[in-house]
Amino acid sequence: MTAVLSTAVDLLDESALVGQIVLQSEVFIHYKEARQRMASDKKAQHLIAEFADCKDKYDEVQRFGKYHPDYKTISKQVRQIKRELDLHEPIADFKKAEKELEKLLNEICAEIAGAVSPSIKVPTGNPYFDNASCGGGCGSGGSCGCS
Repeated sequence: MTAVLSTAVDLLDESALVGQIVLQSEVFIHYKEARQRMASDKKAQHLIAEFADCKDKYDEVQRFGKYHPDYKTISKQVRQIKRELDLHEPIADFKKAEKELEKLLNEICAEIAGAVSPSIKVPTGNPYFDNASCGGGCGSGGSCGCS
């Protein structure tokens, strides 16, 4: 019993070490800087607030669908604000940095799972990893052609 507990503690220590390595990585530092730039940009914060408000209206309109009197207006407005949001440089940089960090974390998860067993399914939500693992990790029940 103590050997199992010792192993669990060792695993927790090693995972903490991996976490510290990620926190010191260029990918995470870039993410943190991009998040800070976005948080300190007044226009970005205004766009985010405007989008959240418009999204609430959109969700309300969606309950009734095309039969709501403001359906077309709100739908168009939310797409316009979303486009402006996506094209604003600090927000675009943050989203890109966020995707890179997610990619790094997914790679780490896949690597750890693969070291344990090639048949462990890793729910990445990323078709690259889902197809790359194809040792049973795709979650498609073999329909992708994996064994």
